[in-house]
Amino acid sequence: MTIFYKFLLTGYKSENGNHKWQFGRWYKFDGELDMCSAGFHCSKGIYQAFSYIQGEILAQVEVRGKHLSENDKEVWQEMRVIKSWKWNKKDNVLFAIYAAELVIDIFEKEYPSDDRPRKAIEAAKSYLNNPTTKNKRAAGDAGAAAGDAARAAGDAARAARAAARAARAAAWDAEQKWQINKLSEYLGG
Repeated sequence: MTIFYKFLLTGYKSENGNHKWQFGRWYKFDGELDMCSAGFHCSKGIYQAFSYIQGEILAQVEVRGKHLSENDKEVWQEMRVIKSWKWNKKDNVLFAIYAAELVIDIFEKEYPSDDRPRKAIEAAKSYLNNPTTKNKRAAGDAGAAAGDAARAAGDAARAARAAARAARAAAWDAEQKWQINKLSEYLGG
């Protein structure tokens, strides 16, 4: 069996189609599978599942039968829930920390003197360990600062792309002028 993840709403209901799941029971979709509209949907990873449905229950599912696949989701003919966890705010914070730690090295290599994202991760961890109002406020402030850093990095990347396009256009223009001058010389003009 292949194992995937999906998020469900309270009462073990799917967000689309209002299907109600019973733990451990196989369900079969009779019809033509269609990504996003027909069949039982799931993702290989929790992050991918979370990007489609932000439900209250994380379900680990087994699948079998016919299926269609995309990079971040799949639709299957048969599925059953084999494990589930109630998803709460603490899980959201843990997930955010996990995702941030996956990419922090990339950011720090590009911007070694900008510690705002690292401070946001540490503030979020402090909040988890001691969820006081003070730590919550500090985590929020650090998160906002990290967001500013990410936006600044995005702005810098966009500016670099614009500069590259301008340089390419200038080079093209210079090449055209050079060719016109050479052609003019050749024709004796």
